[in-house]
Amino acid sequence: MRKENCMTSKSEAEWHRRMAARLFNSTWDLVLKKRRTKEESNTMIHMAHASRYHWGVVGGPEQLAIGEWQISRVYAALGRPEPSLYHAERCLEICEAHKVGYFPFAYAYEALARAFAIAGKSRERAACLKLARLAGAKIHEKDDRELFVKDLRTVPPARRRR
Repeated sequence: MRKENCMTSKSEAEWHRRMAARLFNSTWDLVLKKRRTKEESNTMIHMAHASRYHWGVVGGPEQLAIGEWQISRVYAALGRPEPSLYHAERCLEICEAHKVGYFPFAYAYEALARAFAIAGKSRERAACLKLARLAGAKIHEKDDRELFVKDLRTVPPARRRR
């Protein structure tokens, strides 16, 4: 996989790795927050994209897929189906192109199901939930599998279209 930015310095690479992880974790703190201000919502969007950028410099396909998944999750949390679906599809494309493990694949389908739910597309949501369950059942690590099942339960029902 070609890195999105050509970095050769070991210290620069380590800085990008630290920033990617720090931004990912800070984004997740805001995703889990019950109520966010408009400013926090905007910050959450920017941090998710920034984390994904830094993984693009130093990460492999799995980190890129997870970065796209997180961006999708951010937009889903904000009720924005179009960008959520776009990044969920990017996550799946990366998983398919690089044959990453079942964990990222399962979460790619979870992201698609969540995006379709907020878009009000119940059939697509159901189809992706089924694919997510199939991939999730193949996650080797028990703790990862249990975490995935717990997360999958948070996919909302499809919104009613107006």
